[in-house]
Amino acid sequence: MKNSETKIQNPHDKFFKEIFSNPLVARDFIENYLPEPILKIVDLNELEIQNGSHVDEELSELFSDMLFRTKINQRDGYLYFLFEHKSYPDRMVALQLLTYMVRIWNQKVNRENDTHIPVIIPLVIYHGKTQWKIGPMLSDLIMDFDMLPEEVKQMTPDYRYQLYDLSQFSDEEIKGNAELMIALSIFRDVFKKTSQEFLETILKAARALDELEEKETGLQYFETCMRYILTSGPPLSKDQLNTVIKQLAVTYKKGSEVTMTLAEVLREEGFEEGIEKGKKEGIEEGKKELAIGLAINRLTKRFGIMPSEYREKINTLDLNSLEMLNYEIDDLKSIEDVRKFLGI
Repeated sequence: MKNSETKIQNPHDKFFKEIFSNPLVARDFIENYLPEPILKIVDLNELEIQNGSHVDEELSELFSDMLFRTKINQRDGYLYFLFEHKSYPDRMVALQLLTYMVRIWNQKVNRENDTHIPVIIPLVIYHGKTQWKIGPMLSDLIMDFDMLPEEVKQMTPDYRYQLYDLSQFSDEEIKGNAELMIALSIFRDVFKKTSQEFLETILKAARALDELEEKETGLQYFETCMRYILTSGPPLSKDQLNTVIKQLAVTYKKGSEVTMTLAEVLREEGFEEGIEKGKKEGIEEGKKELAIGLAINRLTKRFGIMPSEYREKINTLDLNSLEMLNYEIDDLKSIEDVRKFLGI
């Protein structure tokens, strides 16, 4: 039961790691998206995935990370991927990233008794509903940093991460081989597309099979994509899934294998007759009820019993707004801040 719940709560982490743990996909992303001056000094032939995660356990439902060791400017270095799978940007990501990079440096120094620390290139991948408008510098988090004397600035740690806001990518901006392009398209669309629009995303995943040299690899990839789509995408009705199955069967030369794979995924995920919209809505409603209870609980502990109009307003919020409220509660200083946040 625990594994099933984890799959529902955090399928983004599972899909991200399944896709990017393939060294060919990771290399393809780096080749296509790393700025040219940086790419020139990164040895992609030395790319080696490192085990473990550096993300705090309490944030593991919001972030995933992957660390790749390589040669940067002919010295040992790292490419650090941080994947944010919330539906809205996190303004503290630069601070969190710095914490994780310091952990990596400490581990290397302690493990290898080294007197130098390696270069770490931080890459942030985001695919939420809203555009990322947060500055990419650590100093962006410091109020009036630009007004400080140069002497103070020089004493203040600062760095910049490379951001990839997939929510703003056009089809033309999604580059790479078949696996990478489909994965990035799915990440881009999962929070934004309607059920009907997402059907085309599924068909694109199926079309990618014809571009892969190994049929078995293509089918495994399609299965991985479908598991993510069914647990994270907009709810698909039985009729919509039947439409997809019929189109796959008659349109693609590998249609029979693809439809068999889809049928197997549906069976294993508990959707033998297709995904009924109500079931998906039931899961979402359960998440919403938990988020409402958590928000009211935390606000009551912090500011006392909430006025009825505040509680009523919280009950009308959608899941994304509730997640944002729960995230921002610690930064709310007064009941007046709560009122402003709720727009009362």
